Amino acid sequence: MTNISLILFFILLFLLFFYSKRNKSSAQKTTIIPTYVPFLKKQEFNPDISTDNWDLHKIRLDKFKRSQYKGLTFFVSSENRIYYLSEEGDKVYC
Repeated sequence: MTNISLILFFILLFLLFFYSKRNKSSAQKTTIIPTYVPFLKKQEFNPDISTDNWDLHKIRLDKFKRSQYKGLTFFVSSENRIYYLSEEGDKVYC
């Protein structure tokens, strides 16, 4: 009886050790992906990306003199007037 309980004890100890090692190795494999530049920053520096954000649109118009807003490209004229081009190519001032 003593031998059986001793064997069971070692088996349980081995399983506990194995389970503990397995959890540690899986925790070490977990990597944290570094944060990327937020998409808003990418949009801020590229006026050719369409945005729905009115404030960002105004910033890009001031900075680049053009910006895409809801799929339509707007421009700033030399008189600081905002316009877009119609399908016929005419300037439509806002």
